[in-house]
Amino acid sequence: MTAGCRPIRGVLGFSAIVLGACGPGLPSGVDRGRLHAAISSAIGDPNTCVLIAPAGGGRVAFRYNSHITCARTLPTCQGAAQGTVADLLKAVAADGQARALSCPSSPDGARTTAWAAGPAPGRALVYAAVMEGERALPSRVMAERLARAFKTAGL
Repeated sequence: MTAGCRPIRGVLGFSAIVLGACGPGLPSGVDRGRLHAAISSAIGDPNTCVLIAPAGGGRVAFRYNSHITCARTLPTCQGAAQGTVADLLKAVAADGQARALSCPSSPDGARTTAWAAGPAPGRALVYAAVMEGERALPSRVMAERLARAFKTAGL
């Protein structure tokens, strides 16, 4: 069990595990609810996922949206490859390089996939985000909005 976590029984305990309450945490002074609200305001959409983890790799410290949304396999915008936001998070955790890619995700071009990832400014954290749909933001806009959201939330 992770240091600082107490066993909790029943439904409450199960909920804590599902929400990752005992996983790696955000830095001191960063409130999950405030971060969630800031991301929601900046790029919130049912087809959006944002993951934050320690730079250099490790378990996800924060997830915006559901496991289902975050597990979607989408075009990587690099040839015919497909990937998940977790794949992107691992890549940016390994090399620390920012990424911003957008491309059509449907044959008729009506839907778009946008990927944004990079280091969280001033923190030993990295993030990866994906948005897909008819109204997906361009990846660079998504990255800029996330940077503002992170700052608003104290990240």
